[in-house]
Amino acid sequence: MNNKKKTSRFDDLIDAARSRQHRDNPPPTEAQPTSLSKSTNPEYIRTTIYLPKHLHRKLKAAAVSGERQMSDIMTELVEQWLLSHNPNQE
Repeated sequence: MNNKKKTSRFDDLIDAARSRQHRDNPPPTEAQPTSLSKSTNPEYIRTTIYLPKHLHRKLKAAAVSGERQMSDIMTELVEQWLLSHNPNQE
């Protein structure tokens, strides 16, 4: 036998409205300073490069062990390369 309480369509609508209100108005959370990530920072642009798998693994391991981001390492390397190939520009 089914002991589940039968609800009316009105009860279902009230429940839906309450869940929507809860979803649209979440409880306030403590304000935390948000840092601008590279993906949202207008000073950065996303690009794609192709690396051999073995080189990617080594770069990733080096980044993790140095507690750095791979993109920061790549930026540093590109800047060094540009300076070595065109030392008169900065």
